[in-house]
Parts: sequence; structure tokens; C-alpha cells
Amino acid sequence: MNPATRYERTVLVFGGPYSNLEATRALLDQARRLEIAPDHVICTGDVVAYGADPVATVELIRRSGVRVVRGNCEQSLAAGISDCGCGFSPGSACDRLSAAWFAHADRHLDEDARAWMAGLPSRLDIEIGGRRLAVVHGGTETVNRFIFASTASREKQRELALAGTDGLIGGHCGIPFTQIVGGRLWHNAGAIGLPAHDGTTRSWYSLLTPEGDGIRIEHRALEYDHASAARAMRDAGLPEGYAAALETGIWPSCDVLPAREIAQAGRPLVPGQAFWPHSAELAPSRRREPAVDHLWPAFPKAEAERHKFRDPDFTADGHPRGRVGLRQLETLWFNTGTLCNLTCRNCYIESSPRNDRLVYLTRAEVAGYLDEIERNRLGTSEIGFTGGEPFLNPEMIGMLDDVLSRGFRALVLTNAMRPMMRHGKALLALRERHGGRLAMRVSLDHFSARRHEEERGPRTYRPTLDGLVWLARNGFELSVAGRTMWGEDLDEERDGYARLFEEHGIQVDAHDGARLILFPEMDPDAEVPEITTGCWSILGKNPEDMMCASSRMVVKRKGAERPSVVACTLLPYEPAFELGTTLEEASGSVALNHRHCAKFCVLGGASCSAGDRATKPAVGKNGVAATPDPAEALV
Repeated sequence: MNPATRYERTVLVFGGPYSNLEATRALLDQARRLEIAPDHVICTGDVVAYGADPVATVELIRRSGVRVVRGNCEQSLAAGISDCGCGFSPGSACDRLSAAWFAHADRHLDEDARAWMAGLPSRLDIEIGGRRLAVVHGGTETVNRFIFASTASREKQRELALAGTDGLIGGHCGIPFTQIVGGRLWHNAGAIGLPAHDGTTRSWYSLLTPEGDGIRIEHRALEYDHASAARAMRDAGLPEGYAAALETGIWPSCDVLPAREIAQAGRPLVPGQAFWPHSAELAPSRRREPAVDHLWPAFPKAEAERHKFRDPDFTADGHPRGRVGLRQLETLWFNTGTLCNLTCRNCYIESSPRNDRLVYLTRAEVAGYLDEIERNRLGTSEIGFTGGEPFLNPEMIGMLDDVLSRGFRALVLTNAMRPMMRHGKALLALRERHGGRLAMRVSLDHFSARRHEEERGPRTYRPTLDGLVWLARNGFELSVAGRTMWGEDLDEERDGYARLFEEHGIQVDAHDGARLILFPEMDPDAEVPEITTGCWSILGKNPEDMMCASSRMVVKRKGAERPSVVACTLLPYEPAFELGTTLEEASGSVALNHRHCAKFCVLGGASCSAGDRATKPAVGKNGVAATPDPAEALV
């Protein structure tokens, strides 16, 4: 283990000067005002990047005497590598923009500056407040690894275990945060050379102060002459996107950002502090999913948000709440159980290998509801199966056979991985007997492996793609479900899927909203309007187009004697949306008394069913559902 420097007083931490001379001067001036000595100031790397003044910024940092960890930009420049090594996806907007600013830095830096960069440590170890911390640029082993607040706790746990310390201070991602992961600290001070994508011109640094029973961590905003920095970038002929970012507080691309950080774009960060006590218990590093205590930043909900979605009949300000009647039961969904072979980061119903809140339905239970459809002549044409992963249910093939033999169309939502492939012969036999009435919808969250695995976990993309190719080659009726969680332009996202499908011979039209369904995301922290009876005409929406106007879902709760019917595939756990145990009992209207009703269905225009009319929502900038101004239209 590296020797550690012990600190008894406040340490100032900052990241990413990014060749922004004005911000670097302001930061060092602030350290002097706070009377923090240079050896108590630590930079997490990337002294050189987007800005206009790489030479002057390097010289200023070197003269200052602060401690610096080598970032990926220093590593590339020292080694004479032709790109910044930031970890951007090839061909992405960030990758294209980086070529210009990296070439600018490469032209101007001399050999002495590169030698200094080569001599920087990849890691510093410090002791403060009785705890040992490792300071790195990105990850413990990989210098350009992006680790955000929303990065899975098990991934942070692995990095902490590799570091072998009580906590870790990182940089690279550019957005500050502080978390306690299994009792251990993960801290990112942010960057000073660019705003934090929060819609303000400020950048960020932090102070770590040892106190009697722990460490106080302060996140502080840095004000500096951003206008001069932006002007210098334009004078140097650097990409306009980053110059504009200094003035708007919004990055020119979200390529590297996870969904949660994209959803929080433009929400101003507020300076604050957190405390890490000595009493915090350090969880064993082998724990699979350590608890996370997110200390900063906090985005408190407005007081008005706390009173929404409480009364089934009225909105928070007293307007009659919108309701949707059952036009006809066109699709009946069966949740075969919430157990799944994956634990996705943003699973709508929290399926996982351990979540059995909804237990396996049996073949006999499914048959009972099919009998009710036929007995009451409900006119249902489609039976959908979802989970969890439906093919983990041991009676799945039998249930499919029953559905298809009765003349229904069957739609199965699957990740197309090993659980499905184990039933390959049986599925081929069903397709042979029933043809196109057996349809499969494969969850491929993004056309790129990186984005898909960001959501579903490592080594999940190739098995899903292989399963999708197998289905296509064997003539199954196919559709694909993706996500719009990365803020990409919707047409560009569909183009990406189209290229993938063409490359692998997958006969799915990526520009057909019923064949490639791109679902809107549901940020639990976002402000969501309530839907009133007056919203239908204002928004130009028809309640008969909503998912609950034509479908219901059957679930079986753990410990329940029999299944029950709920209003929506997205709300299997909400007692207010449990409508009865029979389809007849569940035929009443549904109050739109949940944030998902507004965000996902009414405003997002999404539907889980193949035949519903709401499969292709109107889309505005960056693939977000286009709606009138909520302040004018909604409560």
C-alpha cells in the first residue's frame, strides 16, 4: 500500500482545471483566502482539457505547489498518444469535440510540461480524521473510468476494495457528490474548469476538515470570470459547445452521462456539507449490494409536490382528477413473477434474482382467466406475459401453449438470454404450430453495448443480441423495447438501432414505433403534473388511448391465496390500483392518481401492448415527449 500523508487541518480538493486559466486563478486565490497551504490542496487531475490556456494553466499549477494526481489527459500528453484518453465512445459528440481541444493542447505544450505530467502519481494516499483515503482520477485501476453518483453501489464497492482504504476521492466525471457506500466514503469534488451541467456558471471544489468524531465535507461553489474564459476559447478557435457551456452551465453533449444525471441537468446545485462520523460501520467488502447513504447533493421536492397524488378524486389544488374507463379488454397481461436473471439499475418493478414479491403464476391460474374471457365474451385478442423474466417460470411453455391453442395472440417480454434459450426447441415447436400469433419483444435498452450494460450490467449485451438474432433467423414475430434515458435525439437513436438491425439481419423496422418501442423514463425526483379532467382537451389526448383503457394485469402476491387484477403493468405493488380478483371486478374506471400515470402514459404516450394506439408518442427535442407548457395545461 502507498505511504499516506497525514493531515490534521482542512484539505481543499478540486478537479479538472481543464486549461481554464481564469478558474484556476480563482481557485488558488480562494485557497489563499482560506489560509490553506499549498501542500493541503489536492487536484484530482486533468489540468489540461477543454479550455484555451493549457500552457499557462500548467505553469500556474506547477508554481503553486499543490499536489496533483495524473489524469487521463496528462497521461496521454506525456506518452504522445494522439487522443485525450477520456473514455468517450468512438464517434460520439464528445469524441468528435475532443479532437479539437486535445490538438490545441498538444500543439502548445513543450517537453518540460510533458515530463512534469509523466512524473505525476496515479494515486495519492492521505490520512485525515482517523481515516485513510485514496485519491485517484477516475477509478482505482482505470484512469478514465466514469463514476457518477448514480453508478451502482456494487461497482463503487469493488473500487473501494481494490483501493484497500476507508474511502476514495475521485474526479473525471465532472459532477460533484458525496456518498457513504457500505460505511466507506466516496467523494467527488467536481471540476473547476467547466460547470457541473447544472445550468449555472459556477464550478465546484470541496473542503475536508477533521473534527473530533469524524470528517466534515463541504461542497463549495467557485465564482470566476467565466466570460473571459469563454472569450479566450472562441479566440483560440476551440469548439463553440464548450465555450457556450461556460456561459449556460449546460454541457454540449450528454454522451457520458447516466440517466439519473441526464434527468438532473439544469437543476442548480446548492452549496452544502455532509459529515462522515467515526462511528460509521465499514461493511465487509464482500457484501454484494452495500447500502448507500447519499449525503450531497440533495434535491428537495417542492412543498407542492408533497401533496400530489393523494386523493383519488381530486388533485392537490382541488381540480377533478382525470380518470380512464375500460373501453374494452383488448390485452390481458400476466406477470409470471418478479424473479429475474438480471438486476437492472432502473427496472420499472424492481425485478431481480431475489425479488419474489410477485410469485410464479401457475398454468391453472392463467387458464382460469382465459376461461373468464371466453365465458363473458370480453373480446380480448392479446395475452401478454411479463415479469421478471417470464421464461424463468417453470410453466411458461405450457401457459403459452394454452393461450395460443385458444386462438389468442401471445406477446412475451423477454431479455432473450439463457432462460429463453433453454426453451429453444419448445419455442420453435410453438412457432411452427401457431406462426405469427406468437410474438416476442426483446428488451435491448440501447443499440450500443456500453449504454445497454450501464442499465443491465456487465456481459449482458452480447447474450441478448445473440438471442435476438436467433429469434430473427427462426422467423419469430419480433419487436424490440429500448429506453430514452440518455437524452439522445429520438431520430438518431432509431438510426442507431437501424444500423444494428441491418448489420445482424434482424427484420425490425427501427422507425416503426410499434416495432421499436422507446419507452420514456420515470425520474422519481422530477416534478410531475397531475392530470385533471380538463387536461384531455388541452393536451389533445384521448383517454381511450391510455393503456388502462384497454388492458389489465394479473399478479400473484407472495403469501396470497389467489391472483389479483391490477390496473397497470407499471404499478403491481400499489394497493390503490388493485381492482379485484376477477376481470369483472376489475372493469371499472381508473383514477390517474400516480406520477407514472402522468409521466409515462399521458405525457410520455407509452404503452406496453402491441396493439394499443399510444405506441408512438409525439416527440420533441432530445426524444422527450412533446407537450404544451405544463404550467399552462396541467396542475
